[in-house]
Amino acid sequence: MEELNNLAYLIAAVFFILGLKQLSSPKTAQRGNLLALIGMVIAIIMTLLDKEILDFTWIIAGIIVGSAIGAITAKKVQMTAMPQMVALFNGFGGGASTLVAASEYDFLRSAGTVPQLDVSITLVLSLLVGMVTFTGSLIAFLKLQGIMRGKPIVYKAQQIVNALLLIGSLAVGAALILNWPLWLLVVVIVVLSGILGVTSTIPIGGADMPVVISLLNSYSGIAAAMTGFVLHNNVLIISGALVGASGIILTNIMCKAMNRSLANVLFAAVGSDGGEASVGAAVQRKNVTRYTAEDSAMVMANAQSVIIIPGYGLAVAQAQHALQEAAQILMDQGIKVRYAIHPVAGRMPGHMNVLMAEANVPYDLLVEMDEINDDFQETDVALVIGANDVINPAARYKKESPLYGMPILNVDQAHTVMIVKRSLGAGFAGEDNELFYDDKTMMVFGDAKKVVTELVKALKES
Repeated sequence: MEELNNLAYLIAAVFFILGLKQLSSPKTAQRGNLLALIGMVIAIIMTLLDKEILDFTWIIAGIIVGSAIGAITAKKVQMTAMPQMVALFNGFGGGASTLVAASEYDFLRSAGTVPQLDVSITLVLSLLVGMVTFTGSLIAFLKLQGIMRGKPIVYKAQQIVNALLLIGSLAVGAALILNWPLWLLVVVIVVLSGILGVTSTIPIGGADMPVVISLLNSYSGIAAAMTGFVLHNNVLIISGALVGASGIILTNIMCKAMNRSLANVLFAAVGSDGGEASVGAAVQRKNVTRYTAEDSAMVMANAQSVIIIPGYGLAVAQAQHALQEAAQILMDQGIKVRYAIHPVAGRMPGHMNVLMAEANVPYDLLVEMDEINDDFQETDVALVIGANDVINPAARYKKESPLYGMPILNVDQAHTVMIVKRSLGAGFAGEDNELFYDDKTMMVFGDAKKVVTELVKALKES
């Protein structure tokens, strides 16, 4: 039976690896999800065949309740709320690892068993990393959901406090290894690491949430892998290591996309709520040229090339379907249309890719920033829908700006720039965008879905 278990776990691990490989491209992502699902089903079935399980009542109840919650959530969640759901999933993964490690500790302590050193160390790490992931992910969820303000929350000696919490957690963990029967030490580790998760996440602003989500995803994988060592479960070790490694790689990619170090993201307290400045006040401060959807339609109908830049505002307004309809009308008229995708557009890695896929945008129309940036100078119209920080020229020259050094889309090099936005409010980084006031910029104020719908109507009539 043990050999059969190991073989099944190996097959499940292969499915996980193949699934992860397929997830690297939107074209194959659905197949990748299916492969990973098959691997998980195999792993669950083999785990349930374990002879040490005495009662399946709670296990079956958990499977039914958890499956129902997952299915309903996946069906009902809006694309704009996907980052929040991912944050919760990360948190639940970390919380599960903490609970399993605590349960295993209680079982070993009750049996009077002192585990080997490697098991003790990984159990402590599972408690620590799992709890940091749980509470940190809850804070990320609250920030993304708007329950807690997105602006960084900072206080004096914050980094010193975080360092002391980490050192304290590790010190108590070492004490637990040396004094195994003391259950109180487990509680202290959980409490300290839980506080650490909160204090290390609250100073991170909304602009850096994509990085935080991928980092917490990595944490959840590391916690799962540690728990796998505690339980001597190979498939949990492998799957946790895959999630942990892929999360770290993605975090590194996101940091490079912003031209910032991970330390800067975690400790620099960059970002704001992106306050909504009123249109009237901004007009008094600088000259802004306001246009209608009909004006925009007339300009685009006479263009030869159009690049669309989607942003979080597009996701909030759920305007992706109307936008693709407008793009299709332009393409039917012989106009070259493409979508420019910035790596950190939206509020989670790949947010815009998934949003466009939801609107059935052909994948070959989605072009990454590095591939399309040189084309803006030869583009007639750059249509920006709800994006801000990723097109802000201040990132190139304004050294005091939190955006300084971040690679941006060269929207300002297009012949004409159209920006659809509710107001002239700053983005998540809190930096005013000078592009709004450029002579060649056409500002169309209003809800993205309403404006794009009007644009579609005007294009059909032109």
